[in-house]
Amino acid sequence: MIDLTTTYLGLRLHTPLVASASPLSHEVDGIRRLEDAGASAVVLYSLFEEQLRQEQAELEYHLSAGSDSFAESLTYFPRASEFHTGPEQYLRHIQKTKAAVGIPVIASLNAATLGAWTSYAQRIEEAGADAIECNIYFIASDLERSSDDVERTVLEILRAVKRCVQIPVAVKLSPFFTSMANMAKRLDAAGADGLVLFNRFYQPDIDLEELELRSSVLLSTPQALRLPLTWIGILFGRIKASLAATSGIHRPEDVIKTLMVGADVAMLCSALLRNGVNHLRHVEHGLREWMEEHEYDSVRQMQGSMSQLRCSNPSEFERAHYVRAVKDLAYLSRAFRP
Repeated sequence: MIDLTTTYLGLRLHTPLVASASPLSHEVDGIRRLEDAGASAVVLYSLFEEQLRQEQAELEYHLSAGSDSFAESLTYFPRASEFHTGPEQYLRHIQKTKAAVGIPVIASLNAATLGAWTSYAQRIEEAGADAIECNIYFIASDLERSSDDVERTVLEILRAVKRCVQIPVAVKLSPFFTSMANMAKRLDAAGADGLVLFNRFYQPDIDLEELELRSSVLLSTPQALRLPLTWIGILFGRIKASLAATSGIHRPEDVIKTLMVGADVAMLCSALLRNGVNHLRHVEHGLREWMEEHEYDSVRQMQGSMSQLRCSNPSEFERAHYVRAVKDLAYLSRAFRP
């Protein structure tokens, strides 16, 4: 009997297949379909920091507009800071989802700066979320902003959210840190219960006819998996936080690779948008079939078996791999030379 159970953020999951944040989690029926297809947990679509700030600003405006017209009105209206505000629909969505499914529900907060919005995490916990994925996404385009300042902001956001809740908090990161390994260690020390590697970097394109910048989402391909594979393989066994692989996970082989470098779960998004939620069944079947064929009894037995800690040549995760790749590229250029 193949044991696919795993533990992520302290949550016991029946398989390592998790549905990542996507439009598929916008409706409760969609989440039910993900559960029925085999998802062991679901990350809800993201609630953006900007949404929370906008609602707070609107409330502030409506509470203060005209309040100076009459003296008695100065004490009639409560201060905006006394209100607990935020997108109520997101909270109701968490409540409805928890009532409808039996798998863990992970809320997603998409953030770029530190601010009072972090207190909203408490309301997410009260709504019933089993964990929070703090998706920290921004481009450090300010020429005066140092890498140290960027890293400090990420750590402060994590600490602020952790202060508000008791449920586990994962941090979804981009790979663009000067020292990714050190950043992971600092996040681990600051209380991150998990690291989700990696956030995709969405870049604009140029419409040459309209001469405009256009934003478009390109679904990932299996080739995108190489980056999370590398860093999970390096971090496995060196930090306490759970490790989740995301981006580029499309096939059973992709899940197997993430587990072998040390991931606790594999998060799927693009593959489900492209192939439908029942693709989860295909991936789980392929995972079971491969484990049976290669005589693995459990996910735990596989985890980290190809990580840097257990690799016969640990340098393959670092510069030696780069040197070999350059040599292979040179060989290919000669092979295809006319």
